[in-house]
Amino acid sequence: MSVVDHHPPAAPPAAPGPGPGATRPPRRTLARPTAAGLSAATALLLCVIGGVWAFIALRINIATLTDSADNAVDFLSRTLPLDFPPAGELFSLIWQTLAIVVSATVLSVVLSVPMALLAARNTTPGTGARLASRSVIVLCRAVPEVVFAIAAFRVFGLGGMTGVVALGVHSVGMVGKLYADAVEQTDEGPRTALRATGAVRLQQITAAVLPQALPSLVATALHRLDINLRASAVLGFVGVNGLGYALSTAITTLDYQRAMAIALVLLLLCFVAESISGAIRRTLLQEVTAARRPRRRRPERQGARRDQRPGGTAPARPASGATAATTAGARSITTADAEPSTGTAAADSTTAAMGTQAPTARGGTAVRRGLPRWDARRIRRTTWLVLTVALVVASAVRSGLSWHTLRRGAESFFPTVGDFLPPGTGGIGDQLWADLWVTLQIALAGTLIGLVLALPLGTLAARNVVGSPRVARFFRTVILLVRAIPELVLAIVFVVVTGLGAVSGALALGVGSVGLLGKLVADSLEETDPGPARALVATGARRHQVFFGSVLPRAWPAVVGHLLYQLDVNLRSATLLGIVGAGGIGYDLLNAARVLQFPVVTTIVLMVLALVLLIEGLAMWVRKVYA
Repeated sequence: MSVVDHHPPAAPPAAPGPGPGATRPPRRTLARPTAAGLSAATALLLCVIGGVWAFIALRINIATLTDSADNAVDFLSRTLPLDFPPAGELFSLIWQTLAIVVSATVLSVVLSVPMALLAARNTTPGTGARLASRSVIVLCRAVPEVVFAIAAFRVFGLGGMTGVVALGVHSVGMVGKLYADAVEQTDEGPRTALRATGAVRLQQITAAVLPQALPSLVATALHRLDINLRASAVLGFVGVNGLGYALSTAITTLDYQRAMAIALVLLLLCFVAESISGAIRRTLLQEVTAARRPRRRRPERQGARRDQRPGGTAPARPASGATAATTAGARSITTADAEPSTGTAAADSTTAAMGTQAPTARGGTAVRRGLPRWDARRIRRTTWLVLTVALVVASAVRSGLSWHTLRRGAESFFPTVGDFLPPGTGGIGDQLWADLWVTLQIALAGTLIGLVLALPLGTLAARNVVGSPRVARFFRTVILLVRAIPELVLAIVFVVVTGLGAVSGALALGVGSVGLLGKLVADSLEETDPGPARALVATGARRHQVFFGSVLPRAWPAVVGHLLYQLDVNLRSATLLGIVGAGGIGYDLLNAARVLQFPVVTTIVLMVLALVLLIEGLAMWVRKVYA
């Protein structure tokens, strides 16, 4: 006889824990740090330490600014009242500047489209072509526009052609990169469909790739137009006509009343151009978003729309057992499917243009439309297109573009390149390295100042952070106003107030960085996912808790990327600001060009290029780690 044990089985022994009664180890709430993440964080920390060190080494402090207060008051008294040029002369300067800027932007677009098609992964003919085009794009972006202006002056001489070539070639660095990114982001579906019909590569690109990327291409061109307008002030110091040249002449003769009047005109012109191009870019973005939004229709409405078509019969759909030949023979081109592919379809569209009707697959009729109707939207677009073409033609004429000038430049291109090769130091190699170090200090200190100023302004300009559209709009306007001021004008003001040297360059870059960095910070905060923030609000969290607990952590990787990009921009800008006495290697660059020491110019360009590529590589690596 067996004995049955009615007691429950003993529970397994509990896992050891940190205290009595603990049954499981505590869960990890933070991810383990990786080697790449630690390395990226160390690199960012070194950049911040470098900015603080440069800030201290340049002796930028409250005492320096306080000592310069008297100079600021004296400078303000010497600029008032403003002395504007006569109306006719002022209009001529503005039109000359706009003509050069528009022509240069069009030139950059014409050069960037084929470079982007070669650089994009989905359109490049091979790896070699892609690497070569990417290298050319990086080189155009790294070389300052002043260097291109010096070389173009040797080729084309005096005239607007020098400014057009300098700004246009330098703009390929930015426009070509953004165009390549836009081409790579296009949908491959339309191109695959064209490839299936036997279309060659050129037909696929012109009919499927470029139409999708067109809104991004136009928006990028408008953005570059704003940048070129601000950069035109720099070219005036190397002899390019326009507002920049008038500003340079006034500064040279110490006529600060005329100089500040021209600077104010340039500021207002940049502000208006930025506002107009920003509105156009937002309109393009809204149209693209609306076009990509799927339209949902109820089945009964779709059936009613089919029944209301001319002929009263819906387009025939082939049965599941129909062959491809039967389907192709029964296919007809209607209003909803107007894709001519054969000679018969083209004849049908011609018949539709004459107002006739064509039979459908089941004996019904459908009205065929050869061309879209001239509605208000099409009339408005056509009007803007005609005005744009007229502006481009008038700008080309005003800038002095001609086949004779281009032919003369082509003949003297290779001799001019020979003037810049091989690189040389001209006996001032040690001074060049010391001034390059000062330029790096100016860029680091200016980026640090811009970060301290741009973070609060960008936060207050984000609508999802402040909660008040009026407050966000006000700070957006402040950022836009600061962005409209060319860094060269800021450098001139700080040079007069604080004196010659690196302090004025760092302060100019710091204030100028607020425009771009503040906008990028605000955009990054607004583009964060609102879901986690709403979840925190539902738990009763306050606005600052939502910001530090949800919005800022998700936007921080993008902000870090923008910060490194601003450092890259500031390094190139610091080179240009040395032209007006703001310290750094830019002063050596201008002097070498004035005394025709072109091998020294090449050496300076190579030194700056190496530093720019180093920072750009660091920025790409950090963005990849935090992506």
